[in-house]
Amino acid sequence: AICKVLVEVVDVNDNAPELVVSSFSSPLPENTVPGTVVALFTVRDRDSGANGKISCALEDQFFFSLRPAYKNYYELVTVSALDREETARYILSVTAADAGSPPLTSTQTFSVDISDVNDNAPVFNQTSYTMYVRENNVPTVFVGAVSAADADVGLNAKVTYSLAPVQGAERPSCSCISVNSENGHVFVLRPLDYERLRQTEVTVSASDAGSPPLRANVSVRLVVLDENDNAPLVLYPAQDSSPASSELVPVSAEAGYLVSKVVAVDADSGQNSWLSYHLLRATDPGLFSVSVQSGEVRLRRPVTERDGVKQKLVVLVRDNGQPPLSATAALSALLLKDFSDVRLPHSSPAAEDQGGSLTTYLIIALVCVSLLFLISTAALAARKVCRRKELEAGHVLYGADNLQSGLADAAAAGTLPRAYCYEISLTTGSGNSEFKFLKPILPSLPPQHCAMGQGPSEEQHFPGVPVS
Repeated sequence: AICKVLVEVVDVNDNAPELVVSSFSSPLPENTVPGTVVALFTVRDRDSGANGKISCALEDQFFFSLRPAYKNYYELVTVSALDREETARYILSVTAADAGSPPLTSTQTFSVDISDVNDNAPVFNQTSYTMYVRENNVPTVFVGAVSAADADVGLNAKVTYSLAPVQGAERPSCSCISVNSENGHVFVLRPLDYERLRQTEVTVSASDAGSPPLRANVSVRLVVLDENDNAPLVLYPAQDSSPASSELVPVSAEAGYLVSKVVAVDADSGQNSWLSYHLLRATDPGLFSVSVQSGEVRLRRPVTERDGVKQKLVVLVRDNGQPPLSATAALSALLLKDFSDVRLPHSSPAAEDQGGSLTTYLIIALVCVSLLFLISTAALAARKVCRRKELEAGHVLYGADNLQSGLADAAAAGTLPRAYCYEISLTTGSGNSEFKFLKPILPSLPPQHCAMGQGPSEEQHFPGVPVS
């Protein structure tokens, strides 16, 4: 007999799920916005029923997640901002599992690289720098270095250094400092003088090569160290060419009497400016002592009759530098019984030269005054002559022909003729008329010879009219 036997094959979960990747993007820029699709894949299982039902899971759920797209398609997307400087690569594992018993699984690994974006400015390894240089340095001396690092990579991390320009008029720019653009080494270009420049400050800028470039600034303070390059300067007693004044010391002074004090300064600083005073020479070295610290010159012992009246001293002033520098101060002292014995010193050549110069100035001033007087006198005489010519131009002469002929006769005979007439000058001013009559030289003239017909005598004149 023949029969049909229907054999049903019962599915056994013997096939693991399969993941097929359709697209995958790597690397991702670190400025990728959340929700960007990184990968697209599909899952399948050749089993059926519960053995073919698949579920997917992602281990890392902080920066990425799985999102169902269509049927068995899934998307791997970003859920937060990425930072390459924190994590440059993400290893993502996607696990697909079926619902069989026991369940079968398969895993797909995604390696996502994060590309760099210039989002980090250079950072200096110190907040500020202090560098030191000794004065009188050689040019282009190396004094230190600045260093900055950039967390980015490639060109975004390549740092160059430069001096930042001074903003406004906050402080004058210093042209004595230079910085190497490649390694940040700082150099002093020219010799510095501590007495003129104690310290200076510049701003160094570090810039990367990104687009756009980012930069950072740091302050660099350069401190100039002092060297003993200035000798002491004696302020008192003055050491110029003029003769030094003498200190008066009574012969009755006891030991410790203050004779004088040497005052000196040093332009250096620190121990280079610590001054000490020493008695270098003296007419009588045992009579005086000098304080090492203060420079006070005092009597070491009482004055005796054997001591000379005039004492000369030379004090050495020395600083504490290495090597030490020194200066000398010369002073003199007069030992007197009574201060009324003091006599004025003889005039020095400098005083004589000064007196000669004063005499020259006085002679020049006298000549100038004399010239001014002569010029003023000449101007006054010229003015009077001009005034007289103006008056003669306005004169009214009576018998001018007879006067001229009479004067000619007088010149020949030596006497005036009798036919001499008065000269009447009429001057008008301030609304008044003033008549001036010239009297003849002869003792008297007959009235009939006058031009007016009635001539006054020597003693007669018109009332209210002055006679000249």
